[in-house]
Amino acid sequence: MRVVTFLGSPRREGNTELLLRECMRAVEEEGHTVTLFRPSNMKISPCLNCGACEETGLCIINDDMEKVYRAIREGDRFILASPIFFFGLTAQVKALIDRCQSFWCEKYLLKRPIPDGPRGRKGLVLMVGGMKKETGFRCGDATATAFFRSISVPEHETLSYAGIDAKGAVRQHPDALNGAYEAAKRLVY
Repeated sequence: MRVVTFLGSPRREGNTELLLRECMRAVEEEGHTVTLFRPSNMKISPCLNCGACEETGLCIINDDMEKVYRAIREGDRFILASPIFFFGLTAQVKALIDRCQSFWCEKYLLKRPIPDGPRGRKGLVLMVGGMKKETGFRCGDATATAFFRSISVPEHETLSYAGIDAKGAVRQHPDALNGAYEAAKRLVY
């Protein structure tokens, strides 16, 4: 099984990365392949809304998204991990998501969704943030849902952890780390 992960946090060794590492550990223990994309370290131009993908289902911008597109087409399971900044996913991962407009066009305009494959396609969303209210998580999950449905991932689980802000503070929340690990096990079961 091929698991594709997207790390939305630009902060190295931050809470989001620590949660995602637990997921990756669980997946690798089950013997599955994990591909990690770190948009903050990639050359990803924003969507230009040029309309070219409406005709072909392909983006005309040539950058690091080519690797992402290939992985999305070949993947079976997907994990999107992001801190919440101002009630939304980070700009880095949002740029990657916006560039998947080509998949939306391919699926909905051209009627060519990505095939399910023998294992189906499922996802997991991990979000962490310092805020106390759920509003940011609801907004982030709405974006993640639109992304997953556009890349033909019909179902996903969402985990969100509030009140965790300082770098590495998630280490003081073993339930969060264990929750991410167990969710990844369920994802590849």
